[in-house]
Amino acid sequence: MPEEAEEVINLRSQITFLQNRVKELEEENAKFSSRLSSCRCNELQEKRPKEKCENLGEERGEMNSGSKKSGRKKATSRTPGYDTRFLNHHPRRYVALKVMYFGQRFYGFALEAQMDPTVESEIFKALEKTRLLIGDKKEIQYSRCGRTDKGVSAIGQVIALYLRSKLKGSDAHNKHSGETVPEEQDGQPEGEIDYVRVLNGVLPKDIRIVGWCPVPSDFSARFSCLSREYKYFFWNDNLNLLVMETAGKKLIGEHDFRNFCKMDAVNVHNYRRNVMSFEISPCDMRFEGHQLYAIKIKGSAFLWHQVRCMVAVLFMIGQGLESPEVIDALLDTRTLRKPQYLMAPEIPLVLLSCEFEGLKFSCSSDAGQALHVHLENECRLYHLQAAIFQEAL
Repeated sequence: MPEEAEEVINLRSQITFLQNRVKELEEENAKFSSRLSSCRCNELQEKRPKEKCENLGEERGEMNSGSKKSGRKKATSRTPGYDTRFLNHHPRRYVALKVMYFGQRFYGFALEAQMDPTVESEIFKALEKTRLLIGDKKEIQYSRCGRTDKGVSAIGQVIALYLRSKLKGSDAHNKHSGETVPEEQDGQPEGEIDYVRVLNGVLPKDIRIVGWCPVPSDFSARFSCLSREYKYFFWNDNLNLLVMETAGKKLIGEHDFRNFCKMDAVNVHNYRRNVMSFEISPCDMRFEGHQLYAIKIKGSAFLWHQVRCMVAVLFMIGQGLESPEVIDALLDTRTLRKPQYLMAPEIPLVLLSCEFEGLKFSCSSDAGQALHVHLENECRLYHLQAAIFQEAL
């Protein structure tokens, strides 16, 4: 019995010790809970990622404006624009820019292309560097007239967007189409930013802005365009040009051109397009006894790869591999499915002009010189490309 009594005493002692320890732990827990309730660490942790992202955006803007050694990124991973909080007080105006570019090194015009560089990505980099953008791509109401493919050049591409302006109040609102802009002796609108000179100062040499024009807020470079005109240059190497032109005239008018394009069933459901004019004419250039010619095609709009597909069929006709009647057969989509044929090469294709009602572009003096240099370089490229082109035929 004494051993049992001693064991009971020990157990009671341990229970008392544990009870006291529990009370101590409860007191410590209450102290820590009180400290935690007054602590703001959670708020700081929640804010920190946002602040970090905002700071990162500011750092990117500084790097884009001040560093020429910043890394290049794919167009798909780069969002145009920058932190514009400090530019919101600036007035802005809606303008159209006429763009010329030499397409050999670009993966097409559109920024959405899977590879970099594109013409559009370089333009947006220049807009960022010059701090002409106020807002993201949706806020600036950006639109493009044409979406040329990899290797294709342009002399008269047109884009529209809101840009920073020096004019205040109603002067920059562009309420009316065909707005009259005061001009100085050098042809530039009085008091406004010289968008041509500013952008050409930072753009690569194979992209030039050749003019700008104020446009109304409901203007769209794509849907306001009345017509697009393309030129396709080629060397006459035993091609029957008379037969080619006869066949080409069959393309004039409104037709279903699904057999003259690359099918895009997801985005395109109407394949009817209107070709307004077609002609083949010699250019003022010869090379090793060969005459340079150009196919000029004008239409309200064109399907994906339509011009290159039409040219490819015309070359087969010029070589005697097909008769001119194949044009009629291809336009009759009820009786013939699209045959397999190679498209004409992309390098000789140039977007010559985009026509709009009432637009008068203001140009800087350096734009004309840039155009002249561009055409000279383009002609040199045709010389180098001639052998590749003949092999493709």
